Amino acid sequence: MAVKIRLRRVGKKKAPFYRIVVADSRFPADGRFIEEIGYYNPLVNPAEIKVDAEKAKKWIENGAQPTDTVKFVLKQGGVL
Repeated sequence: MAVKIRLRRVGKKKAPFYRIVVADSRFPADGRFIEEIGYYNPLVNPAEIKVDAEKAKKWIENGAQPTDTVKFVLKQGGVL
């Protein structure tokens, strides 16, 4: 099972809000997920990022691959 850490979009049209989730790569982007580890709000300045660092590090150590966008968000949030 290939596990990814990726963004899951929630919110209204033209008002994006993302949850950072751990999901099997075979499931749709906004579909089923294993665990929610944080959120990302790009609309406020500066962007609001909240990540559970312990959970994120645990998943990365266990082999979960963050997407490019999530890798950037985790660096901004101070996890990586």
